Amino acid sequence: MIRIIDYGLGNVLAFLNAYNRMNIPCGVAKAPADFADATHLILPGVGAFDHAMKMLSDSGMRDMVEQRVHGDKLPILGVCVGMQMLATRSDEGSLPGLGWVDAEVKGFRSWGRTDLRLPHMGWNDVRARAGSPLFEGLHEYSRFYFLHSFYVAPASEESISAVVDYGEEICCAVSAGNVHGVQFHPEKSHDCGMRLLRNFSSI
Repeated sequence: MIRIIDYGLGNVLAFLNAYNRMNIPCGVAKAPADFADATHLILPGVGAFDHAMKMLSDSGMRDMVEQRVHGDKLPILGVCVGMQMLATRSDEGSLPGLGWVDAEVKGFRSWGRTDLRLPHMGWNDVRARAGSPLFEGLHEYSRFYFLHSFYVAPASEESISAVVDYGEEICCAVSAGNVHGVQFHPEKSHDCGMRLLRNFSSI
């Protein structure tokens, strides 16, 4: 059972609808008891980093998420701000991240460029690294939908599973053991997004 962590942020219904169309068991986790039958977790997120971290902590589910991810080694997929929450810290706020990926979150504005339209919004080509289970069966370049002004910068190239070019090449997907994240929105990315969500369910 894939459980989508509903802590008040993110398009939970879109993930439910996607998995229902694929006939893959999926449900929402709103309390610690909802994690008992989980085999996979999805951490969605929108908005500001600190707000998302506070909402997760205030939800009463954070300790259970930590237990299921680190203790039980369940695969987890962070999406958009949910991916940024996997990092250690963010330039967008002052609260620490979950620290499950050795990475920092940086803003496009830190580059000092004036030729980039912000936020990075719309469709862009994603180039997957060889061997990434999230992108199995997809072309080397697949199109996904983005909406963000901050991006994850991992300390090690080994955790980068896909990159995208927006002014320069940046990380847009990570995999570190059972922890995975994507900056784009698979739930809004049509066939490519559905394939990625299916792939995640098989990890």
